[in-house]
Amino acid sequence: MPNTNLLKLIQNSFIGQQTQYPLVDGSIGPRRYFDSAASTLMMRPAFEVAQNFLEHYSSTHSELHFSARGANQAYDWAHQRVLDFVSAKSDIYSCYFVGSGATAGFNRIASELATLRPERGVVIASEMEHHSNDLPHRKYATEIFHLPLIGEGANCGGIDIDVAKESIKKYGSRINYLAITAASNVTGVITPIHELAQLAHSVGAYIIVDASQMIAHAPISMQSELLLEADIDVLIFSGHKIYAPGSPGAVIARNSLLKQTSPSEVGGGMVKNVYLEHFTPSDVLPEREEAGTPNIVGAITLACALDVLLQIGMQSIREKEQYLIDLAWTKLSEIDGVNLYGPDPDQLPRTGTIAFNIKGFDHGLTAAALNDYHNIQVRNGCFCAHPYVREMLKRELWELNLDPDTPDIEAKLERKRGMARASLGIYNNEEDILALCHAIADLASRQTEILSLYQPQGKSGYRHREFLPDQKTLFDPVKALEQSLQQLSG
Repeated sequence: MPNTNLLKLIQNSFIGQQTQYPLVDGSIGPRRYFDSAASTLMMRPAFEVAQNFLEHYSSTHSELHFSARGANQAYDWAHQRVLDFVSAKSDIYSCYFVGSGATAGFNRIASELATLRPERGVVIASEMEHHSNDLPHRKYATEIFHLPLIGEGANCGGIDIDVAKESIKKYGSRINYLAITAASNVTGVITPIHELAQLAHSVGAYIIVDASQMIAHAPISMQSELLLEADIDVLIFSGHKIYAPGSPGAVIARNSLLKQTSPSEVGGGMVKNVYLEHFTPSDVLPEREEAGTPNIVGAITLACALDVLLQIGMQSIREKEQYLIDLAWTKLSEIDGVNLYGPDPDQLPRTGTIAFNIKGFDHGLTAAALNDYHNIQVRNGCFCAHPYVREMLKRELWELNLDPDTPDIEAKLERKRGMARASLGIYNNEEDILALCHAIADLASRQTEILSLYQPQGKSGYRHREFLPDQKTLFDPVKALEQSLQQLSG
């Protein structure tokens, strides 16, 4: 049963929710954080458990003193919590942790599968993949084919299953695997991963799923209850996308697949025996996949966040977010001068990510003005998904009708070649959505005034001409360290 009381409690338990920043009008107030697709805030209970663990801290790989024994038990528990969260049976799947979030996982899997099946040189991805689930496959595969998306221009998004069928049939036994996002980090469009898994398996290919933008927003399972031969082979996500900044990335993969591959990273902890002439990797999973001293603190933080979400129930979280998505889309659609990107939520299901532009504003200006005037924090740019963003913007860029001989034309295009993105976390509520929509409407109605007050900075940044708070008054690590040392001295 969903725990609605815990959901209400946890929504207000994130570190940094009430952090105060100055505004143009001289006031100071708490931020509204809409940048969760990049990185979520830290769940306080998970952080506090990790702090408690530090009182007992020791590395793993030993059982002979109490602290090491506790570290091993906690680290094993973290692996199991990840498996539980994605309904992965431990006799079929293993979880292992990697550095640099999901990116490290994709690089390792791409390298290992290319080595395992060199005769299958083709990888199929989609046009809306994040660079982390695109570039590693380009590096290691012989050929990569990007599935085209449903719709054109601003409405582009979602995978056409019929086109996927045709493409998979065309490449057939040449396909090593499909690399597909579960949800777009630009528009939040959700992908039918189990249908694609079934298609991949029909030609002996694997499926690798990027769950980074899905994992915190809706239930996701390695196993399909409705389709035959449609279970996921590999699923990868970043802990910092699910309320555990500083945690490692997580890879969940079939045991049968891992046992066929040779670990791409070697070092301490993953070997059975080492001699001067040779070494023997461990045959124990996930030990053989985790060379070196692990990020135990980060893994515990991640596992605690997952445990809390399991107690709440991901379907409850999905329903709450769906209401906010629909509210935001409806309200923003009513604002004159605002462009929204991706299919309407009524056409394709989405997670809580909405990309938009204010007509007449560069994406960098929109993000800067929302921050300076309304304390609303959104991201801007192409979000490490350049092909997808440029496809949705091509009509707008064409309509600019810029003369190729215009001075600095490429720099001017770069300022136009992007969007603002508001992305939700469990901590966002209806009040936040209404504040976001009000702020966007306010900027759209003051276009001439806002344009006159900002000047370009760098490739796509903007700074207010008069409102120039010192960065050190916002956060200064040197000052923070000095204050901590002063507290130690009394």
